[in-house]
Amino acid sequence: MNAFKKILRRRFMFHFWLSEEAAVLTETIIVVPFVTLFAAGILEFGNLFWERMQIDAGLRDAGRYLARCRPTSPTYPATCSVATAKRIAFYGTQSSAATKLRVPGWGLKLSDITVPVDANGNLTVDLDSTFTISTAHQYKSSPLFGWLGIDDITISASHEERYMGW
Repeated sequence: MNAFKKILRRRFMFHFWLSEEAAVLTETIIVVPFVTLFAAGILEFGNLFWERMQIDAGLRDAGRYLARCRPTSPTYPATCSVATAKRIAFYGTQSSAATKLRVPGWGLKLSDITVPVDANGNLTVDLDSTFTISTAHQYKSSPLFGWLGIDDITISASHEERYMGW
């Protein structure tokens, strides 16, 4: 009876070894982890680039707002503020009731954006000169980067705008 079982087992294994279903299963087991890792990497880098684009848009909007500010003079007080420009950069609106950040974690501190201002908080540029606003944001990645040994990524961006005033 044992000899019969051995013969059947060998015939089954030989049939399994030559069958195409076994080859497909083996290839799938080998390829799926790599394809999954590749797809997760594409999504992670896509999210990184999306955050960079949102930060660039925020800096551009804040720069445009500041470029049209009236210069401070004894007869005309300044009509816009750096705090409003930072709200525009972080939230996309100048409303103080805005609660949804453009980029999660960016803008939790007003010091996240650097704007050239004096001690009174007024923009320190002359007409037809340029000013630069800049920021650096720590990207909060998924565990995939840590698993691959990639250190924390800092997104640095700046925007230069010509001051036009009124």
